[in-house]
Amino acid sequence: MKNLKTPTSDSYHDYLIESLKNREEAAGYIEVVLEEGGDQPILLRKAIRNVVESCAKSDRLSDSAKQLHEKFDRILTESNATEIYTFVELLNAIGFRVAIAPKDPES
Repeated sequence: MKNLKTPTSDSYHDYLIESLKNREEAAGYIEVVLEEGGDQPILLRKAIRNVVESCAKSDRLSDSAKQLHEKFDRILTESNATEIYTFVELLNAIGFRVAIAPKDPES
């Protein structure tokens, strides 16, 4: 039998990281996790980690941003993101919502 190479597909994670290189996509991704992920706080840590990984692959991640991510990740781990989700719930209860947007337009 001949050696056949079967086509392989990209993993979902690879696809996700690639799509998060678009800053509008990344902003929407974080926003949805903040709005919908209150009962799954680990989602916020994972979403931020995915966006940071995407920025690193796009050479848009400074050393200070890496350090801030590590610090933020530790805070989320220790608090289980309670403060953030409580803040989002409070805003919702008083008629506001969180919106995440890129700081600068895509170039």
